[in-house]
Amino acid sequence: MAKALVIVESPAKAKTIAKFLGKDFVVESSIGHVRDLPSKAEQIPEAYKKKSWARTGVDVENDFTPLYVVPPEKKAQVAKLKALLADVDALYLATDEDREGEAIAWHLHQVLKPKVPVKRMVFHEITEAAIKKAIANPRQIDQQLVDAQEARRILDRLYGYEVSPILWKKVAPRLSAGRVQSVATRLIVEKERARRAFVSGTYWSINALVHEAKAAANAPRVSADLIELDGQRIARGNDFDPNTGKLSTTAKSFLLVEQKAKALEAALATAAFNVVDVQKKPFSQKPAAPFTTSTLQQESARKLRFTAQRTMRTAQRLYENGFITYMRTDSTTLSEQALVAARAQINDLYGAEYVPADPRKYATKSKGAQEAHEAIRPAGETFRTPEQVKGELDEDQFRLYDLIWKRTVASQMKDAHGERTQARFEAKTGEGLCTFQASGKVITFPGFLRAYVEGTDDPDAELEEQERILPPLAVGDSHKAEKIDAKGSQTQPPARYTEASLVKELEDRGIGRPSTYASIIQTVQDRGYVFKKGTALVPTFTAFAVINLLEVHFGDLVDYTFTATMEGDLDAISEGQKKATPWLKQFYFGNQQGDISDVKKASVQSVGLKAKVDGGADDIDPRGICELKLGENDKGELVAARVGRYGPYLQIGDTDRRANLPLDLPPDELTVARALKILEDASLANKPIGKDPTSGLPIYVKSGRFGPYIQRGDMELNEKGKPIGDKPQMASLWPGMTVQTINMEQALLVLSYPKKLGVHPETGLDVTLYDGKFGPYVMMEGDNKEGVYMKETRSLPDRSMLTTLNLEGAIEILKQPRLRGGAVAQPPLATLGQSQITKQPIVVKIGRFGAYVTDGQVNATIPSGKDPATLSF
Repeated sequence: MAKALVIVESPAKAKTIAKFLGKDFVVESSIGHVRDLPSKAEQIPEAYKKKSWARTGVDVENDFTPLYVVPPEKKAQVAKLKALLADVDALYLATDEDREGEAIAWHLHQVLKPKVPVKRMVFHEITEAAIKKAIANPRQIDQQLVDAQEARRILDRLYGYEVSPILWKKVAPRLSAGRVQSVATRLIVEKERARRAFVSGTYWSINALVHEAKAAANAPRVSADLIELDGQRIARGNDFDPNTGKLSTTAKSFLLVEQKAKALEAALATAAFNVVDVQKKPFSQKPAAPFTTSTLQQESARKLRFTAQRTMRTAQRLYENGFITYMRTDSTTLSEQALVAARAQINDLYGAEYVPADPRKYATKSKGAQEAHEAIRPAGETFRTPEQVKGELDEDQFRLYDLIWKRTVASQMKDAHGERTQARFEAKTGEGLCTFQASGKVITFPGFLRAYVEGTDDPDAELEEQERILPPLAVGDSHKAEKIDAKGSQTQPPARYTEASLVKELEDRGIGRPSTYASIIQTVQDRGYVFKKGTALVPTFTAFAVINLLEVHFGDLVDYTFTATMEGDLDAISEGQKKATPWLKQFYFGNQQGDISDVKKASVQSVGLKAKVDGGADDIDPRGICELKLGENDKGELVAARVGRYGPYLQIGDTDRRANLPLDLPPDELTVARALKILEDASLANKPIGKDPTSGLPIYVKSGRFGPYIQRGDMELNEKGKPIGDKPQMASLWPGMTVQTINMEQALLVLSYPKKLGVHPETGLDVTLYDGKFGPYVMMEGDNKEGVYMKETRSLPDRSMLTTLNLEGAIEILKQPRLRGGAVAQPPLATLGQSQITKQPIVVKIGRFGAYVTDGQVNATIPSGKDPATLSF
């Protein structure tokens, strides 16, 4: 008979732990949560269905008692755990050591009702030593952590289930509100508002490439920038008012305009550049702290281009398989075991001169940090290098492990040391006295930089940190210009959030927990509040409407301080400083300090969520809430973007002049002129352009939510106006086609796909061309000559191949190796040079989504409008 049952959350974790425990232990997974509040009406037990609170699953009148149910998909696993429990002498609950893990352990205890001793087993890494230590040192379930997690779950349920129905009624169906997701959406919307309000300003700058006047032709060049004219500082981008596009009234600088810049450019061509000052200053640079959950997500986004969700999913696998410590932590602390391992590895790999006299200690700076765990680091008493584990990991796991290993080791290495040099040149011209500045940086001792360089969200800052060596310069030296370059620039709107910068902003404000950021960022995309443009997070018009409603009518719920305070209260509950029930009562029912005459103007703190929802929702004007005013047309009529039940649209005044808005149009790009063009295109669409010569059916050009398209035939509707029967054939316009110029020949071409090319001579399967959602492709599908089903697809580089590809060409394409997404491996357009980082060629390629440049590790999209053939190293 087995002596003990060990329950963890995931099968992978169970498999790893089982390797370290003998035959006296059975290790099984709960497969996540075994109990939760009901998510569907059919999950509510019959006895509770008529209760007024059954919809939310929380009895708010009886101390917020939750109604927990075992979801149907978990009942088989619960039965399995109960059967295993019947044959053991002890139960170890080995779920994660955080609030959620503690709550899972508590729910398992409640559901399984064990009659044997129950022990709570905790560890922060899955190694043999850690697991055996955890078995030998169990504890009891921490009820305070459970209470905090229950309070969080109940609060989030009440918030979502009370506020979301208002969004359904006033904005659009299937929307949702959430304690953290709504605040995260507000941050993204506010950034877009700033971009919409931004007015660009123009300024000029001058760069000089100079070398010593008497030096040889191959003498080193110095790049210097004009910083002063006749002693007055030259204006740069940060001297402009973002709301006017003009030089700020507080900026004590000179605005260099094009005419003056061109005159200076000509005058400086023959001027002498005399060195008037050289300053050399030593500097030192400290390594970054080991990774927390937040910093891992940020750095993984910058260096690996991973989404937060991809990072956490990969880190979870590394943890469960024993390669890293627990990946949900706010702590930057390393254990004594880890410090010894890191210092030993530094000595072995880089030498004793890179090991500081004493181990480095780091303080966590994030608000409300929970330091129950170590920082994220390689697991074990000795660290395995990335090369040692490479054969055991897939590509994502290896790249993330490599990042974690480098950051951990670097955090315990000596500072980097170097010298910064700043030189000033003066050039006298008929246009004035010009002062130029050149900067250089030399690393004299690399220290931790031997192992790791931290990334940044600011590309200019990244360039600033690169080593730039200046040749020897001395006051009095005379230089001459090889090249003078006057360049006009425009100020740029505030950068949108990326996943990395949003994670940082949320953590800095103390909103939510880093372990939840990945799911929050995914949720706001799934709900249609945010889409990605490259790496930038762009809000939709629906997000504007939702945030407008919440700000006006439920301001507390999206107030940054209020949300951060809630997170602090949950921490206080987990530490025993607050009780969950009174806190929930205050949030839901308010302070109850007397009557509030105007519930609409009262805060959630004073009247509570219930009164706020009940008292103010009916008076919300959906039209005003869902309107984004753009300006007026030449007739003085209002042009506005609005959000309706079927998505965003444009409207002029109260007229029927409307047009659907593309779902992927960034709000900051929607000007009055752009809106009028969309309305004009829509008025030209939705019209017949002729009859199909084969079927006799009418052919239309139409405008839809996803852009203009061609339709053959009419939609059949029943008496209620709902579609019946088969839908008519529809196809999107190809690039270059417009609603103004589309003709019958083009329409028939667009509608001619899918097109069968013929039968594959070897397989006997049909080979067909398709114009799909993600571009053109060729497919071979069906039962082959042996009766085995086959399906092969390959993407085509562009739509022109649809009109030229024949059966023989398609067969050749199907023979080529299949890449991710069905693309065909294409030879590089050009090789530009070798990457200093990956040591691989930097090449220009054409992929499924267009042209890009890659160094073998990072792929970077080439902006539209930039000819890939002209791209330089």
